[in-house]
Amino acid sequence: MGEVSGTWLAVTWRACNFLMSLFFALATYVQVAYGVPAVLCACVGLTPHLTETLPWRRVADLHVLVSSAVVAMMGWRLHRETVSEIFHLEEGREFSGLVLTAGWLLLCRHSGRASVGMLRVLTAVAITVFPFVAWLYYYIHKELRSNWPSHCQNAI
Repeated sequence: MGEVSGTWLAVTWRACNFLMSLFFALATYVQVAYGVPAVLCACVGLTPHLTETLPWRRVADLHVLVSSAVVAMMGWRLHRETVSEIFHLEEGREFSGLVLTAGWLLLCRHSGRASVGMLRVLTAVAITVFPFVAWLYYYIHKELRSNWPSHCQNAI
């Protein structure tokens, strides 16, 4: 029974990485910096133990470091301006994307050491579903994106 459960968790983990790779690849259309996590997630989806290699960890750590610095600066600016509708501003969407990127790469870190557990997989599923559901919600409700810049309105 444990082997079947472990296999199910591993397949779900890999599927989440492929879906997040797809999401980050689509986000690369707007911001080139999302290409790095797209490639890193695709690599984890193909070979999960890759997270234990030094090059993968260094690239992921560097991306998390830079993302965290930018998130801190943007977060302070958004807080100072008391923004409540975070998705209505370009900075708010970028802030959310960077938080998502950093969180996902931290979730992937050391996932190749042993079989992934239930908590990691459930967290991965929740994080994976969120951007697709949010995109679908904004796609259906066109009035929510009426004041967005043109590159955000006509993107996929």
